[in-house]
Formats: sequence, structure tokens, C-alpha cells
Amino acid sequence: MTSVQRHATTLWDGDLTHGAGRVNGASGALAELPVTYKSRIGRPDGRTSPEELIAAAHSSCFSMALANLLSQEGHPPQHLEVSATITLDDSSGAPTITSSALEVSGRVQGIDTAAFRDAAKRAGAGCPVSRALAAVDITVDATLSQQD
Repeated sequence: MTSVQRHATTLWDGDLTHGAGRVNGASGALAELPVTYKSRIGRPDGRTSPEELIAAAHSSCFSMALANLLSQEGHPPQHLEVSATITLDDSSGAPTITSSALEVSGRVQGIDTAAFRDAAKRAGAGCPVSRALAAVDITVDATLSQQD
């Protein structure tokens, strides 16, 4: 794999508690996403936060890693639904991301629950975003849907 870089820019106006910003991704997929401190520690009210963006990155990265792993093992998934919950907590007096909880439900032919959970655990440890989040507690809860 060749080196890949992605770029995003945030324009911020004002102080921390009363200011606001807009996040833009160079790809155009993220455009003018409003971000505020209030959305970070309180109700989002249609605005995002760094933690929500990390959750989006983690859930999508894990989805790709699990789909790839299952496919390599001869069980390409029919459907995966992944959510990630990032926790921002006070750690030694400073706001700190302390965990990312991944939940996956999948429809995969020819695999049992134990093998699906094992693949999910390995994907959870191996995806690039998980490796970037190595300082936080990462959990994976995997459920294999009933097959027809």
C-alpha cells in the first residue's frame, strides 16, 4: 500500500465556550459541518464534535477491516451494521477520550457465532483507527444475525 494522506480544515471564530467552527474535508464529503464546544459536552443540536467524528472514523474503519477479514477467510459478509461510541471523560483533571465501544451485527453465510466474534475481535484490534486509538480502552460486541 502506498502512503495516503487525507486533509480536513476547521475554521473557528470566537472563544472556546461561545465560539463555533465549521469542519470541511478536502474530499467534499464533509462540508461545512458545524462544531462547537457545547455540542462536545452537551446536546449536539445538529452540530458535531471531534468525538463524533472519531466515532464515525472508527465505525467505518472497523467495518472495512471486518469485511476484509471475513472475505479473506472465505465468508464475505452480506451485511454489517457497526456503531462506535466514543467516551470523553475527565482524566486527572483534563478532558480525555477514554474508550471506544464498537458494536457490530452481521449477516454472514457459513460462519458460526464464535468464529464471527473472533473475527470481530481481531478486526477491532487491527483496523488503522483502532491502532491510532491504542491509548484508549477498545471493546467489541459482536452479534451474528440468524441465517435464513
